[in-house]
Amino acid sequence: MEVKFCSSCGQEMETREVDGVQRRACKSCSFVHWGNYSIGAGALVKKDDKLLLVRRAQEPGKGYWTNPGGYIEQLEPIEETIEREVLEECGVVAEVLGVAALRDQPRAIHNVYIAFEMEYISGDPTPDDVEVDAAGFYSVEEMETMNVAPFTKWLIDVAFRGQSRGLLKDEAPIVPLNGNGLFRV
Repeated sequence: MEVKFCSSCGQEMETREVDGVQRRACKSCSFVHWGNYSIGAGALVKKDDKLLLVRRAQEPGKGYWTNPGGYIEQLEPIEETIEREVLEECGVVAEVLGVAALRDQPRAIHNVYIAFEMEYISGDPTPDDVEVDAAGFYSVEEMETMNVAPFTKWLIDVAFRGQSRGLLKDEAPIVPLNGNGLFRV
């Protein structure tokens, strides 16, 4: 679908070359529509050599076991997004440790999915009965008999066989950048 009106000032958009690419741009202000994107966040929460999984109760992926997660809100830091999603979907409190994996999926709406290694804090997995209808901590052996989504199988491998701690949360950046989530090696 083509963007017809500017989301900044409401005026009509036109197609013109911006940075060597034909893009939709506002005729009246400097706004450029760079494309359609979505950013998802997922949790890899381990407890006693088991990984937290939820069973999707609605599409997409209804009936599949996945790691808890969701899409970021416009003004919500991604760390808060994933902590909130885990709590909302299954009642577990967990805190972000670092970035464990990333999936880049170019398509009509370009999707980037960031999986976070998280520290289990508290709570017994209890499904919200809206987005998920089952939740629990499962061993790799238990997961072999479950209807685990293909991408989640890859994330399980990352969680249990990853060779690195990934990008870790920078608690003390050399320059304060308030409002930014910073992760580094």
